[in-house]
Amino acid sequence: MASGLSSLGSRPIAAPSSSRVAGGRSGRRPMLRNPAGLVPAPLWTVRGANGVSSSAAASGDWKRSNDELYKLQQELLEEVAERKKLAAQLVQRLRKEAAEGSICIDESKVQPAPFSSSSPSPPSISAPSSSATSATAVTAKNAVAPATTAVKTAPRPSPVKQPSPPPPATVRQPPTAVRPASSPPQKAPTMPPTSTAFVDAPAQKKAAPSTPPRKEAKPLPPVGAPPNLRGAPPSTTPAAPKAPKSTEPKAKTASAAPVGSPPKSLQFPGAPPPARTAEVEADVEEPAGVGATKELPLAGENVMKVVMVGAEMAPWSKTGGLGDVMGALPKALAHRGHRTMAIAPRYENYEGATDTGVLVRFRVFNSDHEVRYYHQYKDGVDYVFIDHPVYHNAGKNIYTHGSRLDLGFRCALLCKAALEAPWHVPCGGVPYGDDNLCFIANDWHTSLLPVYLQGHYRDYEKMTFARAILVLHNMAHQGRAPFDELSNFEIPQHMEHSFYLDDPIGGEHMNILKAGIESAHRLVAVSHGYAWECQTQEGGWGLDMYLRDMSWKFRGIVNGIDLHEWNPATDEALTTDGYKQFTKETLATGKAACKAALQKEFGLKVDPDVPLLGFIGRLDYQKGIDLIRDSYDWLMGQNVQMIMLGSGRDDLENDLRSMEARNPNCKAWVGFNVTMAHRITAGIDILLMPSRFEPCGLNQLYAMAYGTVPLVHAVGGLRDTVQPYDPYENSGTGWTFDRAEAEPFKSACNNALVTFKNHRESFRALQERGMEKDMSWEHAAEQYEEVMVAAKYQW
Repeated sequence: MASGLSSLGSRPIAAPSSSRVAGGRSGRRPMLRNPAGLVPAPLWTVRGANGVSSSAAASGDWKRSNDELYKLQQELLEEVAERKKLAAQLVQRLRKEAAEGSICIDESKVQPAPFSSSSPSPPSISAPSSSATSATAVTAKNAVAPATTAVKTAPRPSPVKQPSPPPPATVRQPPTAVRPASSPPQKAPTMPPTSTAFVDAPAQKKAAPSTPPRKEAKPLPPVGAPPNLRGAPPSTTPAAPKAPKSTEPKAKTASAAPVGSPPKSLQFPGAPPPARTAEVEADVEEPAGVGATKELPLAGENVMKVVMVGAEMAPWSKTGGLGDVMGALPKALAHRGHRTMAIAPRYENYEGATDTGVLVRFRVFNSDHEVRYYHQYKDGVDYVFIDHPVYHNAGKNIYTHGSRLDLGFRCALLCKAALEAPWHVPCGGVPYGDDNLCFIANDWHTSLLPVYLQGHYRDYEKMTFARAILVLHNMAHQGRAPFDELSNFEIPQHMEHSFYLDDPIGGEHMNILKAGIESAHRLVAVSHGYAWECQTQEGGWGLDMYLRDMSWKFRGIVNGIDLHEWNPATDEALTTDGYKQFTKETLATGKAACKAALQKEFGLKVDPDVPLLGFIGRLDYQKGIDLIRDSYDWLMGQNVQMIMLGSGRDDLENDLRSMEARNPNCKAWVGFNVTMAHRITAGIDILLMPSRFEPCGLNQLYAMAYGTVPLVHAVGGLRDTVQPYDPYENSGTGWTFDRAEAEPFKSACNNALVTFKNHRESFRALQERGMEKDMSWEHAAEQYEEVMVAAKYQW
C-alpha cells in the first residue's frame, strides 16, 4: 500500500449522487451485486510495489477488473432499457383497454419519463464506502422504474406472458408526494407523572431503538404486474387517441380507501361523525384522478388545532363578557378552518353534552382527583366540559362560591384537565393530539395553564409543539394570595419566582396572573386601548412594569359579537308582545315598534318623541352606575324616560329601587334576563355606559347593531369602538366623555338629547352608521390567527 491507489481505468466511477440510496441509510454507499450472487465486489483495489493487488491477496476472487465493471454497467443499462420497454407495453395496453371502456385513465397524470434511452452518456455507478460491506445493491443514476399511470377504479389486468425476468436489481425510487386522505389516530406521547388515564386513553408510545435496523432493498415487480400507483415515474409513451366522450351520465364508482386510513368503525358512543377539518383539508393531497382540487380554508396554510379554556362559556355558564367570548370566538375560528375545542367546567347537567367515558386522575392541592370529560359537537366546535364534584352548584356564583382556596382549587384542576384533553378526549372519534396545537387561556382563572404547560410538559420534552396564549380581560383580578399557599399548586421550584410580586397594592404576595404573563408565548388584550392602559400605572394594577417589558409579545384585539344571537333581523326576542324584527332598511318602522312595545311592557307612556335612555350591566363601581345615580335628578328633569337592568352590589341594587320609586318615568329591573336585555337594546334610543374602565365592552356593540346610539366614557375598548359624533362633518357613531365625573357625563347627555329632539335626521344618520359597522367575530378571529402563527414559530 506504499505506492497508494492505482489507476481506475479510462471510465470514471462517480461518487453517489444522493445521501440516501436504496437499501441503506444516509451516508451508506451500496456495493455492486455479483452476477452470480456470491460475494460483494469492491470497485477499486490497492496495489503494492510489486504490482500485486493487496485486495486480491486478502480477498481472493473478490477483485474485479475495470473491464468487468464496465461490462457489468452495460448489462445494467440493458436491463433498465428492457424494463422500460415492458413498462411502455403495459401502458399501451392500459390505454387500449381504456379506449374500450373497461378502465378509466387520468391522462393528466401521465408525464414524460425523466430518462430517455437516447441519452448521450450512460449513468454512473456509485462508489462504495469501505465500511459498507454487509449489503449489496445496484444504484444507477437516472435509472427508470416501471411507468406509473393514474387509475381511478380499474380491474386488475391479466398478466402478460413474458419470458422469465433476469435477477431483480434494486433501483433508487423517486420520493412520492401522495399522502393518505385521512390521517390515522394519533398516539399520545408518554404522559408526565401529573396524571393517570383510565378509560379510552391512548396507549403510550414505545421508545424507538437508538439505531434503526438496516432494511433490505425491495426488488422490482415482476414483468406484467400492474403499475405501482405510488412509486415509479410515469411513462414517455405517446398517448393513444382518446375515446369520444359519452353524453350519457356516468355512474359513480366507489374508490378504495387509501392505505393508512383509520377504519370507519372507529367511533365512540355519543360522538359525532369525524369531520374533515380544515387542517386535514389543507394537508391531504387528493388521490390520483379523484377530481377538482378542493378550496383551501380561510386560514390557508395557517390551520391549527385550537383549544380555548375559560371558567365560563355561554350559553351554558355566563357572568359577563368572558362567557360571550368563550361562546363566540371558537365558532369564528372553526369557520376559518381551524379544528377548535372549547373547554369549561361542567357546573350542572347540560343538555346535549354526553359522557365520553374518559376518566383521568390529576394531582391537585397535594391529593389525587379524578375528572370526567363530557363532549358536545355544535356549530363546528368541540365543546368539552370538565366534570368534578367541586364544580357542581357553583354555576350561579362562579368566582365567589366557597373560599379563596376553593376557587384556586377549581382553577388549578381546570387548567390541568384542559391540558390533557387533546390527548384523551375522542372528539369525532380521534383525539386532537399535541402537534400544531395552540391553547388560548382567558384571565387569571386559567393563567396556570401556560405555567403547567412549560413546567410539567415542555421542560420534560412533552407537548413540544404546543403553544399557549393568554388573553387579558380584566387586570383588576389577578389571583392574589399569600405566598405560602403556592405549595398547593405543584409548581416546579425553578418557576416559583415567577409568582412573586411586591407592590404597593398587595405587598409581598403570590400573583397567579403574573406567572401566566411570564410563561405565555403571546399576550392579547381585548382591545387596543386596553392594551395601552395595561402598561400604565393606573391600568396595570401593579403589573404594568412586566407588561412593558414584554410588550414585544403583547397586542390588543377588539372583540366581536355573535351575529347569530345579536341580530335585529333574526332576534327571537323580537317576535312577540308587539316587538318587530328589523334591518337597516326598515329601521324607522321596526325601531318605532320595538320602542312602543318596550314602553308598554314597563308601564311607561307610549310616546315616540320622548328620549328613552337605558342601562344594562353589572351593578359595580367599575360600571359607573353611581354617575347615573348622582346625575339622576338632572336627567329626569330633561323630560326623558329611563330603563335600567342589572344586578350586583346590594347598595347599588337598592339605589336602583330608590330611583324607580322617586319618578314614574324611571323603571328598574334588578336581576338579569337575557330576553329582556335583547328587548331593551332594541327599544331604547340611547345606551348609557359610563364605565370607569372597560377592557372591551360588548353592550355598545350590541347597541349599534340594533340602531341604538351609545354614550360612553372614552376608555379601553369603548374608545376603540365608538367614534365621537362630529355635527360639522356629520360623522361618528355615538357620544363620549373624557373623565368619569358627573359634570362631563351630564354634558355628553345634553348633547345627545339636543340632537335627538332638534336634529332627528342627524340622529337617524348616527343610527345607520352604527348598523353599518362590521362588528362580527370574523375580523377578530383573523387577528387571533396572526397571534397564533407568531406563537407557533416562537420556541
